Amino acid sequence: MRHVEECMGTVFSFDIRDDDSPEIEAGLRQAVSSLHEVDHIFSTYKPESDISRLGRLEISVDECDPLVSLVLNIGERAVADGAGAFTLHPGGRLDPSAVVKGWAIERASNILHAAGSRVHLVNGGGDIQSCSDGSFDWGIAIADPRDSSRVILAVGDPQAPRFAVATSGSAERGEHIVDARGGVAGAGLLSVTIVGASLTDVDIAATTAFALGAQSRDWVEAHDGFEAFAVLADGGMWTTTGFSRYVVG
Repeated sequence: MRHVEECMGTVFSFDIRDDDSPEIEAGLRQAVSSLHEVDHIFSTYKPESDISRLGRLEISVDECDPLVSLVLNIGERAVADGAGAFTLHPGGRLDPSAVVKGWAIERASNILHAAGSRVHLVNGGGDIQSCSDGSFDWGIAIADPRDSSRVILAVGDPQAPRFAVATSGSAERGEHIVDARGGVAGAGLLSVTIVGASLTDVDIAATTAFALGAQSRDWVEAHDGFEAFAVLADGGMWTTTGFSRYVVG
């Protein structure tokens, strides 16, 4: 079962490898609906969204949808852990987008899992949450930031029930990542790819690592549960200590 949905200014794809069932079909509809719900609440491009109104101080957090408090709490933990580089206020305005997309994708995957799906992948603009029962290895491709038609390597972990991949860089969307310390985000880097179990955490880690630039490798190495692969501006590459165990093919 496959489905493609445009939402949040990008394309989300669902690839479900379980046997078809009414429960999983209903779960897919609910997962797709959840993405639009998140967009309605968190879009900074919609002046009527809760996050836009909160940013203008028209409403309080308590007056927002409960999901706003949940996401902001995740974001505040990311700020505390981000070595000064991660922010919820890029450009001085409230914008938790660096939290929202990965969290929304993982939430959609969780909905599918609750509906009975044990083998699926949800891809939102290249950020991926997969689920496996051990019978299927997704082999997720990592594109070269210098040539998006070229695959550098593929990653996966068929023994892990959940596996997430997120890449941050400037190749696809230009210089959109902010270093809250005021420096140049991604100094010396073209891209950083993080792998782990939870896309919420992995996506935040990828954004933080790219913002940290030259400090990114040491920051990732200090965190359990993450491994990283980076492409450098000078053409070089590096990986963290345990990344090789996730390389497939």
